[in-house]
Parts: sequence; structure tokens; C-alpha cells
Amino acid sequence: MALPPRYADAHSFAFGDSPELADELLALVLAGTKTATCGALRDHEVDGEPLPEVGRRDVVLDGAGRPACVIETTEVEIVPFDAVTKEFAEAEGEGPYEAWREGHIAFFSRNGGWSGDMKLVCERFTLVDVLDRGPRLNSRCSWVCRDDE
Repeated sequence: MALPPRYADAHSFAFGDSPELADELLALVLAGTKTATCGALRDHEVDGEPLPEVGRRDVVLDGAGRPACVIETTEVEIVPFDAVTKEFAEAEGEGPYEAWREGHIAFFSRNGGWSGDMKLVCERFTLVDVLDRGPRLNSRCSWVCRDDE
């Protein structure tokens, strides 16, 4: 599926570490519940992944790797895991602070290790465009349907 030309040079990524988690977190973005995300600074350093920058627009992929939406970074801060605020954690849209903390400890533990002083790249963003992914196979049924069904 081709991206609109205005996003041809945009950085693309999927949230999470599995297709299921990518789709779950994408749904939160599309619902307006998720307006923040974070990642381990070490992953940017090791993988050469560019750090988010205020004003940059990124294409978010769904669990199947299809472009789903475009977000624009509005704020970036690097903080230790234990210094992430309740407000930021709740802006990630994944539940109250304790649920965020437990989920992220599990995520980072299975993706290179976790510690309370590990540096996180904390990013706030806005949803700027929802892309047409066309027909898809609905996981709850056996027929092809549109995303708006």
C-alpha cells in the first residue's frame, strides 16, 4: 500500500513488540486515548533509530505492517524510568500508573532488560492523519470488511 506523497520520506514504526500489541496500541491512538509513548534510549543508540523531534511526522504501522496513521511529535524528554510521571504514563492510554509501570517493566525486561534508572525517550504526539488501509480480513469473522465497519 503506497503512502500519500506528502509522507513518502516520513519515518515509519509500529508500537510494541508484536503484531497484536501494535494493533492494540494503534487502536488507542485512533481513539484519541494514547497521546504519548516511550522507548528505551539504548534502543535508539544501538539500532540507529532516530530520536523523535518536535514537529516531525511519523507513519504508524498496524500489526500487519500497513501504514495506518500519521502522528506529529509535540514534546520529547529523556528521563529515567522511575521519574516518569503519573500524568505522562496515563497519556500513554494503557491504564492507570501502576498498570503502565507493570506493563512497561515486562516490555523492557523482554526487550533488553529493565532497571529503574534506565533512560526513556518520552514523546507526546498528536494524531494528524488517518490513512486508508483498504479492506482487511476481520479477525472476529471470516469475511473481508472495511476498517470503519
